[in-house]
Amino acid sequence: MNQRLWLSSYGAIPAEIDSHRYACVPQLLDEAVQRYGDRTAFHSFGKSISFNDVDRLSSHLAAYLQNVAHVKKGDRVAVMLPNIPAFPVAFMAITRIGAIQVNVNPLYTSRELEHQINDSGADVIVIIDSAIPRLAEVIENTCIHVVLGVCLKDCTGVHLSEPERVGILSGAVALAEAIKQGSGMSIAPVPLDGEDLMILQYTGGTTGPSKGAALSHRNLIANIEQFRAFMHGAMRPGQEVVATVIPMYHIFALMVNFLSYFSVGAENWLVTDARDLDCVVDTLKEARPTVLTGVNTLYTALMNHPGFAEVDWSSLRMTVGGGAAVLRSTSDRWKAATGCFILEGYGLSETSPVITVNPFSTLEFSGATGMPVPSTEVKLLDAQDLEVSLGEAGEVCVKGPQVMRGYWQKPKENALAFTPDGYFRTGDMGVFDERGFLRIVDRKKDMVLVSGFNVYPNEIEAVASACPGVVECACVGVPDDRTGEALMLYAVRQTESQLSMHDLVAHCRKQLAPYKVPKQVVFVEVLPKSTVGKILRRELRQSA
Repeated sequence: MNQRLWLSSYGAIPAEIDSHRYACVPQLLDEAVQRYGDRTAFHSFGKSISFNDVDRLSSHLAAYLQNVAHVKKGDRVAVMLPNIPAFPVAFMAITRIGAIQVNVNPLYTSRELEHQINDSGADVIVIIDSAIPRLAEVIENTCIHVVLGVCLKDCTGVHLSEPERVGILSGAVALAEAIKQGSGMSIAPVPLDGEDLMILQYTGGTTGPSKGAALSHRNLIANIEQFRAFMHGAMRPGQEVVATVIPMYHIFALMVNFLSYFSVGAENWLVTDARDLDCVVDTLKEARPTVLTGVNTLYTALMNHPGFAEVDWSSLRMTVGGGAAVLRSTSDRWKAATGCFILEGYGLSETSPVITVNPFSTLEFSGATGMPVPSTEVKLLDAQDLEVSLGEAGEVCVKGPQVMRGYWQKPKENALAFTPDGYFRTGDMGVFDERGFLRIVDRKKDMVLVSGFNVYPNEIEAVASACPGVVECACVGVPDDRTGEALMLYAVRQTESQLSMHDLVAHCRKQLAPYKVPKQVVFVEVLPKSTVGKILRRELRQSA
């Protein structure tokens, strides 16, 4: 295949970005603070805080971490917070002193929390107070010696007493108290450059215990510059309003919603719990965002919410979908309701995360995840590590300044994760078209082999979800004596729909080859999902 054939479709987009534009991420954030100072940076719980507020509070917390908690450059600090202002405050404090932030899902069980703390070697944790009882169960098995408990409304200017649950752990300190103590202290300058590690972003652990993708300052700076190059028209300095529904402990929202849009002075409306659709809709009504990011399941759920029709979408200029495949049926419905189709992108925790995305200039939904971003090389490899021909499916392998250094302290896994010439193996199967647009056909491990034919569940789901009466669906392979594997489709029906298995199978038969038609259909109330809204096929396979 011709190398970087997508460059001919770039138009005004630069082929390369300057990943050394900033020495480190704090330099990028400081520039935004200096430029947008008193403008609103974040909205949360009916309160707003400015860029100067975030800078001041994070400076005080950084001083506390450095002088009282004795956090040094390279130390790992776990952050277990939802989308609240304390998250960007903690992030800026930690990176300012050269420490490494370990993002932890606030919904993790004590077992999952213990694994991530011990694997990362974190000895300080900034934790939402509702999760402190889970930490208390395992803290004796970890090296944690400093616990900062956080209230939901910390850093909003609302005066609060220390978190209720801080008292469960002897020596735990409320974040507000730590910031107060740090206000009287100074910060010793810490030299930083792009090669210093900044984040341990843990993967979902679908093939065993979760691993920490070690991301450097350079990785994130590069991906911010790559995203800004593609989305130039949707990143107007000081004019954008972003609704952050997906969690910032996830790399997509961290890089796009927080860092990229903070760098251009955007107002950021934080939604603490994406599962609370009433709250999401209320926030969208008030925010009237110009930019919204999410996953396919979020957009589907929003459109099925009774309050969705009351949202004023006249300001919306860009909707971005990632994390899982965006279905054409979802994008078509979204455009009919908002006037804005869904721009799909693709990436992973290991790539900071964006690998490909449709540029802002794209005029319609294509079903492709877009083109590789600047300074990025992508090749598709077969099972023998040979590059496939144009139009054929192969494993997506990527090289670029946004690709992680490797998994944290996992030399064996790193040897398997990269090709001999340094390309990261994503585990996703993709196809390039003649314009250089990449379509992800599925996860390598989710492919189903029916009578010797490769079947990609994404294709089946796209067809089935367009059937009237289907809210969402998921397809998995199950053992079959005759065909080796067969397709089982799990589907959620719309309320009061009388859709039958026969109806749904007949719909699929009209658009799919016989071997791609689901052999079984199971109607369920809900599909299992991750905290960012990805449908968990592995759980469906287990139940099947």
